[in-house]
Amino acid sequence: MTEVASFDLRGREDVASLLRSVGYLADTTTAATVLLAERLGKPVLVEGPAGTGKTELAKSFARMTGRRLIRLQCYEGLDEAKALYEWNYRKQLLGIQGASGDPVEAKLENVFGEPYLIERPLLEAIRAPDPVVLLIDEVDRLDVDTEALLLEVLAEFQVSIPELGTVRGAQTPAVFLTSNNSRDLSDALKRRCLFLFLGYPSPEREAEIIRARVPDLVPHLVEQVASILHTLRQLDLRKAPSVSETLDWSRTLCVLGIAELDADAVDGTLQVLLKYQSDIDLARKELFGRG
Repeated sequence: MTEVASFDLRGREDVASLLRSVGYLADTTTAATVLLAERLGKPVLVEGPAGTGKTELAKSFARMTGRRLIRLQCYEGLDEAKALYEWNYRKQLLGIQGASGDPVEAKLENVFGEPYLIERPLLEAIRAPDPVVLLIDEVDRLDVDTEALLLEVLAEFQVSIPELGTVRGAQTPAVFLTSNNSRDLSDALKRRCLFLFLGYPSPEREAEIIRARVPDLVPHLVEQVASILHTLRQLDLRKAPSVSETLDWSRTLCVLGIAELDADAVDGTLQVLLKYQSDIDLARKELFGRG
């Protein structure tokens, strides 16, 4: 992979072009936000519905710049040991047993050092010798208390380890945080980030995404697929279809060899787009007048 020097980016058009070269179609706002984040050295908080390209933006930026991607997948109950670091207790125990002649204090001091430290994503990103991209995915799934763990990292790009002191990074990683808006994030976290909202695309933009990502789809079906998705998202669904599900549906049409998107073809593949029977029933009623 060829590394792109971010300092040579002259404007958002450069960013949009480079992201397109790795398969990500960025609008003007997205390209401008990525450019500002790179120049200012600030994290980007990307919010929006699931499946609108938030995670893919971070992955595409990593491909664009040739940087290694480090991902922290957030979930309820994630703690410091899984996000920052933990000690290799088994190795420590063996180290203590091996130092049989040393005083207890010396034994304990010796096993709290680099050989016994297990880096988790946040610490790994800070200590990485080369520039990396840190993706903190679905940050809104964290407990409120755990969210505070991120603040020191995002403010100073450093981690305090009681046994070792403050660990400062050799470089500043590019940071992307994603949120599906399942809960409000703290003001303290938001202050540290640039904000970007990725919603559902317009039919024209979705058609462009389909052409780029599913080039084998019959050309005259592209606009039809985008139009149907736009119609479905106007309905009162439990779960509106995401852009990723648009691409899944487009690939499904290719696999099935569907060349005409008639009522039967749509009806027979709605389960790819919609994941609740009540949503499928509502779509059938609105699209075809079927109960």
